[in-house]
Amino acid sequence: MRLVFQCTECGINYLPPEGLTYGDGSPASPLWCTEHLSVMRERGVSEPPSAVAIALLAARQRAADPAVEQGAPRPDVRPSRPTRTRRGAKSPGGGRSKLR
Repeated sequence: MRLVFQCTECGINYLPPEGLTYGDGSPASPLWCTEHLSVMRERGVSEPPSAVAIALLAARQRAADPAVEQGAPRPDVRPSRPTRTRRGAKSPGGGRSKLR
């Protein structure tokens, strides 16, 4: 089961290695994508252990949720605007006229 995380800085979803360790031996972060992880390391900011635990728990819950895996739609999805039909057109040529 691969865990998908969301960067707390930029909000993108990313897929770190399964063991949270990159090939060169550096640790991956459940809080920050690779770009923000390098920025935070340069600044000397470490990951708060409580935030890491919450990010791991949230990723595990998303991975275990069967609705997420199947991509089930939300039960109350409504269109953003009504469908447009040609029934209400006043002229047979369409709603627009030529500019002269």
